Amino acid sequence: MARKQSDYLASLLAEEAETAEALPAEPVEAETPPSSPAPAVQERAIARAGLSLLGRENALARVASGEVRQVTQLLIDPARVRIWEGNARIQAQLSEENCRDLIDSIRAEGGQKVPAVVRHLSGDPDHDYELIAGTRRHFAISWLRSHSYPDMRLLAQVADLDDEAAFRLADIENRARKDISDIERARNYAGALDRHYGGKAVRMAERLNVSKGWLSKMLRAASLPDAVLDAFASPHDLPLNPAYKLAQAMEDKDRAKAIRREAGQIVGEQAHRLERGLGPLPGPTVLARLMGAQAVSGPPPKDWHMEVPGQHGRTILAVKSVNRQGITLHLPMATGASDDQIANAVRQVLDTLRLNGVTVR
Repeated sequence: MARKQSDYLASLLAEEAETAEALPAEPVEAETPPSSPAPAVQERAIARAGLSLLGRENALARVASGEVRQVTQLLIDPARVRIWEGNARIQAQLSEENCRDLIDSIRAEGGQKVPAVVRHLSGDPDHDYELIAGTRRHFAISWLRSHSYPDMRLLAQVADLDDEAAFRLADIENRARKDISDIERARNYAGALDRHYGGKAVRMAERLNVSKGWLSKMLRAASLPDAVLDAFASPHDLPLNPAYKLAQAMEDKDRAKAIRREAGQIVGEQAHRLERGLGPLPGPTVLARLMGAQAVSGPPPKDWHMEVPGQHGRTILAVKSVNRQGITLHLPMATGASDDQIANAVRQVLDTLRLNGVTVR
């Protein structure tokens, strides 16, 4: 029997064992040789054995009947665990910096105190489990294993869950965590709506035990495009209610173009501030500028300016002017950008200009 199951059954048998230990001791005759137990001693040993066997059978029966559910916990290599795509957290945004508190806690305590939740996988030669809840714990353990703690393992509870049940479990855990933004959760809900609930928001609200009005706001906020969200330094800078109002504003096509245009300007400003070591524009400031963006007619003014930052925050392409003769682009030297990154930057500029009524065709 596995150690976990043995400990589990031992706890169930505690009451029976205490009863057995409480049996009254019967007198042993003095003339009985020590090597030959008295009949009374033999009877007591048989009684205890019978009680122990009976207690074990009772414990197993309680488990088999469903009255008591066994919980299997394992210590596993996080590299053998695949992140479930239905989880709300954006795994790529996890870093040593934003997981530092958890990393330090796990290192100080010699391991996790709260297990992650996983389920068995089949047909994947690279992974044995799929992570349902606990992505920060998974990241922290993985980071520690690659930084002087190679024996550290992920404490995980194995659960038998279908996708819809896994989504609800992950959602319950995520609601209590402030480090998951409203936008992340909103997009997660939007993806789950069709996957698990046939596109029926009413059914989804009932299963999640949330109000239909609140869920409707989340689904509307999820419609905000990346080009607008990129104006914010962090998804946490845009809470649910402002995100809902911004999504409503973008239902007007002309206003949506203006908001996208303003977002492109802000993205360039954010990159400049980062390059100069300044803090990013606050979320309320970005929101006010986006909500205040107004639709304009005609091509952008001649002094219209746009910059596309690279992966290190440095400008890799800039629009210097836009007029009837053409578009003047500036390609800085020594930016470290690859040909593909520069080509993508040109496409981004062209897409932005088209949104503003300018085309090179």
